Formats: sequence, structure tokens, C-alpha cells
Amino acid sequence: MPDTKLLVASRNAKKLRELRRVLDAAGLVGIELIGLDEVPPFPEAPETGATFEENALAKASDGAAATGLPCVADDSGIEIDALNAMPGVLSARWSGTHGQDEANTALVLAQLTDMPDERRGAAFVSACALVLPGGSETVVRGEWRGVVGREPMGENGFGYDPIFVPEGDGRSAAQLSPDEKDAASHRGRALRKLVPALEELTGR
Repeated sequence: MPDTKLLVASRNAKKLRELRRVLDAAGLVGIELIGLDEVPPFPEAPETGATFEENALAKASDGAAATGLPCVADDSGIEIDALNAMPGVLSARWSGTHGQDEANTALVLAQLTDMPDERRGAAFVSACALVLPGGSETVVRGEWRGVVGREPMGENGFGYDPIFVPEGDGRSAAQLSPDEKDAASHRGRALRKLVPALEELTGR
């Protein structure tokens, strides 16, 4: 039985590897992950949703409609208590330019300069959507609580990982091993909730 092709609506190789590790850890076989770079280009709607769920669903729907493949997409970011849950859906472009990780983290640290430790609470949030070519939709959410540190720490991860210190751990998310991060992270939690739907997909 050939593997089921699953389009991951991302060009981020780290996200693809993260999903692969989650599927492997769940013992889920029979799925071949394909990134956006491996399919013909198609119009991708801008991320204009007010919630992570809306953005993830829009990306997965676009991918499934354009390719005829089941498509999984995530939208994720950090919600900082002292900033009224911002940057939220604006996390990737908080400093004004999309994907400028160092500028984004520097701006958040500057905004929290005078904030005492007990008011630096935050959560990484991930919404993951699975859309099948026939239109079936599954949307799940994962959250990872912690605090915003005082300075970037660690070389692993991406985005806000260097300044996010998970609850119960003195290290930043960028100091965790890939396995440690998968076990605890917002995206890992959300992706694990998708496993039952992905198992149905393979029919195994």
C-alpha cells in the first residue's frame, strides 16, 4: 500500500521535521510529508484572520484545494499577558517585517523592560488544521505556558524560542533538545491531537 501524501503548508524545514518526529513518536506510518516547495506554486491567501485557528484553516484549505492533497497547516505565535495577549497572530511580523526573528524578540524584550518577573507570563499557542480534498476539516489547538526571559538564550529552535522559558524549567525553549521541545511545545501538543484524524487518513 503506497504512502499517503500529506501536504504541509509550510516552507519551514524545521516545522516539517517537527511534524515528522511527532508522527514517528506516535508510531504513525504510511504518511509521506510534502512541503510547499515540492508542489507547483499556487496563490496563497494572506494571513488576515483574527485568530490562529482562522489562519491555519485558510492555509490548509488553500493547499488542499490547489493540490488535491490532504493538507495540514499551522498558525502559531506567542501571547504575552502584559501585552494583552499580543503579539498573537501578529507574532511573525511584530517588528514590522515578516520573519525577522531577532527584531521581533528585541522589540518584545524592549516592551517588557520594566516588567517584574511575576508579570512576564506568556503562552506559545499553535492552531493546526487538517483539510481533506473533499472539504472535511479538523482544527486543534495547543498551548505551552511560561514566562518571557530577560535576554535571548540558546541556539536551537526559531522565532521567540530564545526568550521563552517554559514553566518548571529554567532553560529557554531554544536550549531544549528537539525531543524535549516536541514533548512539551504548543505545536507538539496540537499535532498530537491531530494524530487520530491522520490515522484515519492512512486507513491502516
